[in-house]
Amino acid sequence: MEFDFSREPGRVKLDRELIQPENPLVSIVTPYYNAGEYFIQTYNCVENQTFPWFEWVIVDDGSTVQEDIELLDKLSSADTRIKVFRQENKGVSSARNKGIRQASSEIIVPLDSDDLITPTYLELLYWALYYNVDCAWAYTDSLGFQNQEYVWEKTFSIKTLKKDNFLTLTAAIRKKDILEAGLYDESEKYAYEDWRLWLQLLALGKKPVKVCEKGFWYRRIEGGVSSIVREDAKKKKKALKKIKEIAGTVSDDIEARVFPIASPINEYVKPKVSSWKDSVFQKKDKIHIMMLLPWMVMGGADMFNLEVVKGLSKEHYELSAILTEHSPNDWRQRFEEYITDIFELPTFLEVKNYAEFVSYFIISRQIDVIFLSNSYYGYYIVPWIRKEFPDVVVVDYVHMEEWYWRNGGFARTSGNMQNIIDRTFVCNNGTQQVLERNFGRSLESVETLYIGVDKDKFDASAYSYGAVKMRHGIDKYRPLILFPCRIHPQKRPFLMFEIAQKLKKIVPDIAFLVVGDGPLLSELKAKVKQADLVHTIYFAGRQDEMQPYYRDSFATLICSIKEGLALTAYESCSMGVPVITSDVGGQAELIDKTSGIVLPLLQSEGQDYNYSVYDEKEIQQYVKAIDHLLKDKKTYEQMCINCRKRVEADFSTEVMIQKLDGRIQELIQDVVMVKERKRRAEALRKIDAIIDDYLTVYQEVANVDSMFKEGYSLGTKSELMRIANSQWGKRIIKVVLKLKLNKIFR
Repeated sequence: MEFDFSREPGRVKLDRELIQPENPLVSIVTPYYNAGEYFIQTYNCVENQTFPWFEWVIVDDGSTVQEDIELLDKLSSADTRIKVFRQENKGVSSARNKGIRQASSEIIVPLDSDDLITPTYLELLYWALYYNVDCAWAYTDSLGFQNQEYVWEKTFSIKTLKKDNFLTLTAAIRKKDILEAGLYDESEKYAYEDWRLWLQLLALGKKPVKVCEKGFWYRRIEGGVSSIVREDAKKKKKALKKIKEIAGTVSDDIEARVFPIASPINEYVKPKVSSWKDSVFQKKDKIHIMMLLPWMVMGGADMFNLEVVKGLSKEHYELSAILTEHSPNDWRQRFEEYITDIFELPTFLEVKNYAEFVSYFIISRQIDVIFLSNSYYGYYIVPWIRKEFPDVVVVDYVHMEEWYWRNGGFARTSGNMQNIIDRTFVCNNGTQQVLERNFGRSLESVETLYIGVDKDKFDASAYSYGAVKMRHGIDKYRPLILFPCRIHPQKRPFLMFEIAQKLKKIVPDIAFLVVGDGPLLSELKAKVKQADLVHTIYFAGRQDEMQPYYRDSFATLICSIKEGLALTAYESCSMGVPVITSDVGGQAELIDKTSGIVLPLLQSEGQDYNYSVYDEKEIQQYVKAIDHLLKDKKTYEQMCINCRKRVEADFSTEVMIQKLDGRIQELIQDVVMVKERKRRAEALRKIDAIIDDYLTVYQEVANVDSMFKEGYSLGTKSELMRIANSQWGKRIIKVVLKLKLNKIFR
């Protein structure tokens, strides 16, 4: 999903009723000169900050436009945290310096009157500096917007900075350090004053910490202050001369702390409860839910999470999200439509500090409910949370059991939390039975909650037939089989290939369309080309809007070796497109003989997960099923009708949200459950050291895992794991160990 520059922060002022404290921990400093055109959006950005412990020092640098002066007076009078000072026109450096001197906190955030910051900007940088006491300033990645649109993610390099300023003005700087550096240079009204300040700080041996989030929006307009220097040869030459002089005093050995980073190994730091006492809210009249998730990326689990934050009533719920895994999080903007407080822990914290920040968040947001899904760190911190926060309800959602991974995947970890988690929701009855039968969960502690689908969004009547076929050069009369998934061993893409190859022999005009990407995509494309099937199997890549693809399809193929209950099955049914699926997970709970075809799995999940050679019987059952539907038009047409009816009756997100809302209310209000949570917390406090060490050991494991992740790309890691788990990979490993070749690399 490409970044959407139209979603600028500050378009509207959020009415979240946060406090306006008198004890600022951060001081925003803004020069203001006839700035009315864009200032309201900057004002909204500041007012929308999730961290209310700030003051905003605005220095009116001799404005002459009466309307702009009146606008500043009007907006500043609405918030006691805004302090306005006035001076005759002396330039931005003078105005910033005046603001810095007037600031009452120890952290300065320079912000121009037309630029923007994301809602979590101050909070991210405050905590980045809090945990990195040896760093003088903290900054984020940035964006250019308006006249030029770009993402600005630059690797920190002293050598580069001496020649080219890749840093932006806005950052969080310790006041004592900016004063020691001599503030901004006022000797020239227009110069590279912010670039010079960064070099001056570095010349003093001070280093920055970089938070890897896109937190700052730099407005690109014609005639900006920076262009005055760039376009005036004399001014530019003079400014660069000063830069060269100070750059010569900067050591090349200084390194920034760039997140995500791993802590030194073998530290085994005990988790710490935050000493924070205050809430960000003026009053509490909603249920506050903290979602504890790994990431926000394209996938069925993330779509479910999105439907939860979208569907739960904003009148009754205040939702937030803590993300525990490093990821591009390219669906974050989707979540930001519904929630403001989103924190990606790896972008600004070391693993050893996660627990303290999470406890701070629980306290400052007055969290009532933790909703956990697919986060290993989340599972290992909840016993500690239960011990420290006995009143908090903890629920989790398990999408499937995975015997090929960690002996059950998240189902195994959830299963071990019988006395910690208040309620476990699962996406199908099969997984519920696994948790009860294999992992000892009690019947009343696990409940099936179908993910469902937005039936109004996935409605075939809203889409015209033929657009996708036309785009890919497929004749509109050709039957099209849709294969929408991540191209990964779990989805068995090479079984799809075998099915297509065999089906083409009896249905020459059949077409398959692969929608998705993944680690096996290149290999699959190569195999299609080698078999001369490029006009049978087509590739669309990853798509964010799937409706047109279902609309043009005859049927959807899901031949996975493992599923919970695939989101694509819900979507396909909602669009009135029958599903042909392997009998895995809860697929048969949605797809019955009236809405598709369910076929037996003839491979073993544990033994054949990475095995891409398939029994002819398994291939042929899919070939025959598709051929049968193509020939039996009456049955097919009725299936299309039945698919939609099943979703409308029992499998819509509306049904899911109603059920989830009811269960959350029950868990909070049930007197027996309230007493039980307190009893469990008391029991855990009796083994306090063990619970702390349980999390400590996992933090060390996660830290080592972080080192591995940052050393290799996600694609490389996935491919290495796939090879290692394949039959040939296992044989090679056995030979290596038998011959003791592994000792060579020690």
